[in-house]
Amino acid sequence: MRDDDCCFREGYLKIAFVAQVRLIPEKLGTKYMIRVGLVGIGFMGWIHQLAYRRSKNAKLTAFCSSDAKKRAGDWRGIQGNFGPPGDQISLDGMEVFESLEQMVRSPNIDVIDICLPPHLHAPAAQLALENGKDVLCEKPLAIHSEDCLRIMQTAKRLNRMVLVAHVLPYMGAFAYATEIVAKKTYGVPMGGYFKRIISDPSWIPDFYAKDKVGGPLVDLHVHDLHWIQLLFGKPKGVHVVGRMQGEVAKFVHVIYDFGESQVAVASTSGVIDGPGRPFTHGFELHLEYATLQHEFAAFSDSAETMPLKIVTRDGQVIRPGLPASDDIDAFVAEIEDMAESVRTRTTAPRLDGTLAAQAVDLAITIQQQLASRQS
Repeated sequence: MRDDDCCFREGYLKIAFVAQVRLIPEKLGTKYMIRVGLVGIGFMGWIHQLAYRRSKNAKLTAFCSSDAKKRAGDWRGIQGNFGPPGDQISLDGMEVFESLEQMVRSPNIDVIDICLPPHLHAPAAQLALENGKDVLCEKPLAIHSEDCLRIMQTAKRLNRMVLVAHVLPYMGAFAYATEIVAKKTYGVPMGGYFKRIISDPSWIPDFYAKDKVGGPLVDLHVHDLHWIQLLFGKPKGVHVVGRMQGEVAKFVHVIYDFGESQVAVASTSGVIDGPGRPFTHGFELHLEYATLQHEFAAFSDSAETMPLKIVTRDGQVIRPGLPASDDIDAFVAEIEDMAESVRTRTTAPRLDGTLAAQAVDLAITIQQQLASRQS
């Protein structure tokens, strides 16, 4: 579900700002709670707020909302497709603002956490950066490649950080596989197959609108495009077949060219007209000395999981025990990485803004290639 609390006036960016000096409670490199201001009090904003409650390194110290009830702490109308429903939150020690324009001026905030609808990510990020704040932005970083580039250029010019909350590599089997690849436990990655398919998301307004949500590739498949590049690097090219819906791709099969004869990577993503299975994702990841496999599917009557397995070259089948977790734990891990990145001024690889920008650019490249083939 999408956040509908857009306490951000797009035209405000026409006004010139002088970047404020960012006040840090203590010296960089020491332990302190990173102070966060949240914009976008909808489903993802609620989930992030729950993660901040558990964080040992970051604290939600401010939020903004155009909704008077939400400014009073009443978030009970929020409901998503996972996690608990919204509730009344405590405002103790919290700065509350009516707009992002007001909030970015606060000297008591280190990071602006952006959980707005996708088409508002770019102007919100620009505003935060221009006012001396680091940025944590929900995926996608923006819905257009040129906006992603502009955000990253602004961050570089102002010596600010742009971190993008791609939560997939923090989740269960995906997190385990990410660590296995980083440590080269079973050698380097050689290829794989990645899947992410949903039924028609009628609950998301403007899902197929190119300039609002961006469609299935920019909003959905961007998860896998980010993770594929985290594992394999940036591909040199793609080959696409699929179906369009208006200006956006509805369903795609993609083969990726990494310029190496032994690396074979493919993915499937998009929307099917089958409400009985609203969501499924999974992967088969080929390493030099093992293959990792995992899949999950939510059906209308129940959910089914193929637990993570490691099939080794010498014939073993290993079923690693993953730590017990709930719907919020991956977001907590993501927040902790954000705090450490800001504290040390070193970007955590999974939150890298450049990688997130490349994922958006790749989604748009895939969509353009499919559209050109069908024109």
